[in-house]
Amino acid sequence: MTLGLRREAVTWALAERDYSQRRACRLIGINPKTWRDASRRLAGEAARMRLRTLTAERRRFGYRRLQILLDREGVAMNHKKLFRLYREEGLSVRKCGGRKRATGTRSPMMLPDGPNQRWSLDFVSDVLNNGRRFRVLTVVDDYTRKCLALVADTSLSGEQLGRRTRRDRRASRLATDDRQ
Repeated sequence: MTLGLRREAVTWALAERDYSQRRACRLIGINPKTWRDASRRLAGEAARMRLRTLTAERRRFGYRRLQILLDREGVAMNHKKLFRLYREEGLSVRKCGGRKRATGTRSPMMLPDGPNQRWSLDFVSDVLNNGRRFRVLTVVDDYTRKCLALVADTSLSGEQLGRRTRRDRRASRLATDDRQ
């Protein structure tokens, strides 16, 4: 329960139930001196209204930039108080959304009915004794689970890989045609 609500509860207990001040404060759980001391905080309604109008004009401004505008107009306010009012009014600037993702349901990948319908490519890398890295491209037929090609080199360009996989695909088709 906030301090303002506690003060109101003590005031209600004093007026409606005719409790003593000490008893009402003890029941609510507030110090009597705290209840007696009036809040020194300014109402801030004028600042709230000006804050709302400024955010309506400039939607992409955050509370720090709005404070500069308010300071120019002569409305002096602590940045913590301004942030509290900004949050209470629900004026936070919306953050940009994440990356756009594909919508709709994904259809399951079709399983191949025979050889050479779908291949899987993957890179495997390792390091030699002298610290030099090398990579191996593996090409596997998904239906027969046969390794169609292993291309190993220290640097594999896309052009070289395309040439090699086209050659391997032709050779694989020829091999399956010979079997039938």
